[in-house]
Amino acid sequence: MNNLQISVVIPAYNEVKNLNSGVLDPIYDYLKKQDYSYEVLIVDDGSTDNTVELVEKIIKDKPGFKIVKNPHGGKALTVISGMLKARGEVVIFTDMDQATPINQIEKILPKFKEGFDIVIGSRSGRKGAPLIRKLSAWGFSVVRNLMLGLPFSDTQCGFKAFRGGSVQPVFSRMLSIWESMKASGAAVNAGFDVEILFLSKKLGYKIAEVSVDWRHVGTERVQLARDTIEALKDILRIRLGSMMGKYGTQI
Repeated sequence: MNNLQISVVIPAYNEVKNLNSGVLDPIYDYLKKQDYSYEVLIVDDGSTDNTVELVEKIIKDKPGFKIVKNPHGGKALTVISGMLKARGEVVIFTDMDQATPINQIEKILPKFKEGFDIVIGSRSGRKGAPLIRKLSAWGFSVVRNLMLGLPFSDTQCGFKAFRGGSVQPVFSRMLSIWESMKASGAAVNAGFDVEILFLSKKLGYKIAEVSVDWRHVGTERVQLARDTIEALKDILRIRLGSMMGKYGTQI
């Protein structure tokens, strides 16, 4: 995909530990070797530690890397903000901890040549994840498919790519909704990813799912019981919101 500009959006909230581990170096080392132009937008969500200062120091010698500073609004709003600022013909969002490494772009990009508008990563078998999380994910997928008609094996992988023309129609519809919702630290409700795919499908975009490398990263930001309840509430919110035309049109 020569001369294709790629935008990579990375949300950040209190990421000093990840940054000190050198997590941005492999991203830069990989992208600088590719034959397409790129930008990396690190979108800070009002971090209360030294994340901003540390990012600014690290990216000084990394052309194409930029920091976007936002007030705290939660991870969902942070991702939306970055996606709407991105300029690439293909826009990807991924997590700072690189549970799915940046080189998995190689599996994503060919799908755009095949005519897909959106390509989502799928964590095959979720190797390394605790059994309770696998069971929770299975239950969530059953409810999700019944209520929203999303036939994907994994909607929750934090590695998703969008043809540039699909970004505004999807994420602009989500912006006002998430601006009105209370921020919840760094964690993101499972409903955020589901909402992206629900809207994308309803808007007629072609979505592909590809298997990507993934490693389980334990974090205090995930609380299974709370997150499961919030995910179910989000599914209901999305279904009702669609019926009531809260996305700007009844879809």
